[in-house]
Amino acid sequence: MPLEGGIEPLPVAGKLCFASLGSGSKGNATLVSDGETMVLVDCGFGLRDAERRLARFGVHPRQLDAVLVTHEHGDHLRGVGPLARRHAVPVYITPGTWLSGRLGEVPQRHWITPQSRFAVKSLTIDPITVPHDAREPVQFRFESRDCRLGVLTDLGHPTDHVAAAFRGCDALILECNHDRHMLEVGPYPPRLKRRVGGNWGHLANVQAAALLQCLGLDRLQRIVCSHLSEHNNRPELALEALTPLLDGDASRLTIAAQDSGLHWQAIH
Repeated sequence: MPLEGGIEPLPVAGKLCFASLGSGSKGNATLVSDGETMVLVDCGFGLRDAERRLARFGVHPRQLDAVLVTHEHGDHLRGVGPLARRHAVPVYITPGTWLSGRLGEVPQRHWITPQSRFAVKSLTIDPITVPHDAREPVQFRFESRDCRLGVLTDLGHPTDHVAAAFRGCDALILECNHDRHMLEVGPYPPRLKRRVGGNWGHLANVQAAALLQCLGLDRLQRIVCSHLSEHNNRPELALEALTPLLDGDASRLTIAAQDSGLHWQAIH
């Protein structure tokens, strides 16, 4: 739990841990640390907001060893450039995402090649291609000290490639973007509904459940429902979709919220 003053420390030194600064259509960012290395996956918040959210976890931006970028959409990229330029944080990005022209110059840029493993200090990272309406989108699997974390959001549909890449994780941050009925009857115009619900958009709750079943549940200690739509989903619907796979035991499930994010989680 947070310390006095709202600052929350790493829960277990030397363990692979993760936390969410916030998740949803207004901004996404995920912290990953093993005690030696700390990276930020995406930064979809403005600079001041990102600094404030990092401070909740007792993290100064200069403590970050890297920002890893999944794709160029604003809710994932908005704060990456400003954060990197002000605090000299290295940025890891695919060439396709870079060529979108939305990042701007950064002090240190490293290319990500999808399906090619790389390391940031003690963290081993696998960038995995996913079906999403971006130039060269990837999601990430992290490994440290025999623990594995999958960060898997912003994909339009489950694929065999994705399932194979994320099988065997100890914890998984999984997109549960929308409830299909809420999207159908909701306020979005038809074109946006088709985009969100299409094969290159976002995962519905039922798709997340189907993918989770393919991945296997025995090893998963923690499953985080993320990137919930403000207009087309509710936390209880996401949980209802996944809980039956766990024989009704929802203790391994949690939600990464848009405003409050998710406090540090340790993988044992």
